[in-house]
Amino acid sequence: MTVTIYHNPSCGTSRNTLALIRNAGIDPIIIEYLKTPPTRQVLKDLIQRAGLTVRDALREKGTPYAELGLNNASLTDEQLLDAMEAHPILINRPFVVTERGVCLSRPSEKVLDILPNPQKAPFAKEDGEVVIDAEGKRIV
Repeated sequence: MTVTIYHNPSCGTSRNTLALIRNAGIDPIIIEYLKTPPTRQVLKDLIQRAGLTVRDALREKGTPYAELGLNNASLTDEQLLDAMEAHPILINRPFVVTERGVCLSRPSEKVLDILPNPQKAPFAKEDGEVVIDAEGKRIV
């Protein structure tokens, strides 16, 4: 069983997602996508397998999104992918890949839908929000 996370250690959502993966007893493959960006084809595949549009996978906050005029609705997917290739910070995160599927784990607990193992212990996000109870069950 392989689990891969496209991770940004500076992002709280990404850190929480990684912690949830580890809370399931999984030692994932961690790809720091700002250091090792996915190829264009891998990125397109992640987006498609997650059931997203290219625009859905585009991050606005803390990126050059506005400066690059990416809010222009007439831009094509290929143009948006060009921008994401040139500026990997524009790739929303974290993408997680498991044998059960691919998801953009926003919010972080969305990863629970595709993890092959149950949670092993209680879990709270960095902000204190409890996500997994004492029995290892997801709090909805």
